[in-house]
Amino acid sequence: MHLPALLLFLFTFHAFAADKIFRAGAAASNVTPWLGVSMPGGFTDRRATRIHDELYARCLVLDDGQTKLAIVVVDNCILPRDVLDRAKAMAQKTTGIPAAHMLVSATHTHSGPAAMDIAMCKADPEYQAFLARRIADGIQRAVANLAPAKIGWGFGELPSEVFNRRWHMKDGGINENPFGNKDDKVRMNPPRRSPLLDRPAGPTDTQVPVLSVLHADGRPLALHSNYSLHYVGGTGAGTISADYFGVFADRIQELLKADRQQPPFVGMLSNGTSGDINNINFQGVPAGRPLYGQINFVANKLADEVLRVQKKIKHHDWVALKAVQKDITLGVRRPQPDEVARAKQMLKDAKDPKRLTTFEVYAQETVNLAKHPPRIPVPVQALHIGSLRICAIPCEPFAEVGLALKDRRKDTFVIGLANGYYGYLPTARQLALGGYETWRSSWSFLEVDSAKRVINTLEKLME
Repeated sequence: MHLPALLLFLFTFHAFAADKIFRAGAAASNVTPWLGVSMPGGFTDRRATRIHDELYARCLVLDDGQTKLAIVVVDNCILPRDVLDRAKAMAQKTTGIPAAHMLVSATHTHSGPAAMDIAMCKADPEYQAFLARRIADGIQRAVANLAPAKIGWGFGELPSEVFNRRWHMKDGGINENPFGNKDDKVRMNPPRRSPLLDRPAGPTDTQVPVLSVLHADGRPLALHSNYSLHYVGGTGAGTISADYFGVFADRIQELLKADRQQPPFVGMLSNGTSGDINNINFQGVPAGRPLYGQINFVANKLADEVLRVQKKIKHHDWVALKAVQKDITLGVRRPQPDEVARAKQMLKDAKDPKRLTTFEVYAQETVNLAKHPPRIPVPVQALHIGSLRICAIPCEPFAEVGLALKDRRKDTFVIGLANGYYGYLPTARQLALGGYETWRSSWSFLEVDSAKRVINTLEKLME
């Protein structure tokens, strides 16, 4: 390189380095539904009759000067890809952020409105359109709040509130499954303190990642944490609630003394790899708390651990950002002709087609899956925030999936139920054990080696 060209290059490089400014913006967009909407999370069509607390799409946008990323956590059970693709397209049009740079996940509250059809629940198309619009609005509002910021991350532990819900049982502890046999080796949510309990079928992920964002003057701007806990529950019948995810957002704001800021602080809690994890100590005595009591207990305990971690985080004035996303084609576990025939007969014999029993719901799922394409595209994504990696999986991954990814790379955590919904994601070992999470349905249908392929793909994307 000639001397004049070299001098020009050095001048340009140093000018860019000196001008690098990291910015962040956050906003919370209300997505509370109207009463009467269907509520998923069970095998019946529950209807919302009350609102206990408001639901939000909590949005965080990061900007390193060249690349923008958006992280959104929505108070909902499961979010279909088509609704999220609509939201991302609208947000891309108004903000310029590429859709592939947006990570949108559901918390998995079981006391929210249906955003997609599942079991006996039907999503209201009007609510789906409203939800997409409000997610897009939240991202746009977060961009409008972009300001110079600092960012950092750390990791804590909270082992006391996560339990594997799949158990090996002693003789007599396995019930007949919806397909007419007792081939399962494990049982989901067995009776507490049952003498037939043997041992949990898998591990838990006890890690508590914390992504902390501060204004340039040191005030809290936003905080995103993640915990591999399915949900807590203990809400009123027919009642809309964000579960412990919403309580955590309020509590961490209080602990950080970030109330009544302008623009408002945004606390966020996403779901990790909790497909086989819940908040029930099957060998312990229930605490006997009132409605919402356990939700508050867990949220406050988690917020205390997050605050402890946040106080030790080293915040950076600038880090590089990157997003990579890829669709991988996965096979579908479709039923055999004899299974379809059995299911059709069961549905023919059903006493009330509008109020199917659990086994009849699975018969309906069998008939529907027989019409399903043999292979489908599934999006996986990795966000790079400095040395931190955030992996996004559009499923309910088992704890083993998250642990495998964390074993392969330090400073990594996983957000489940992200960018769409494709059912449970058990490892091949867990799939062979059977149990509720593996029973073939629209919430468990991916081929046997899917978890391995997702892990391998994310490992490459993290590079």
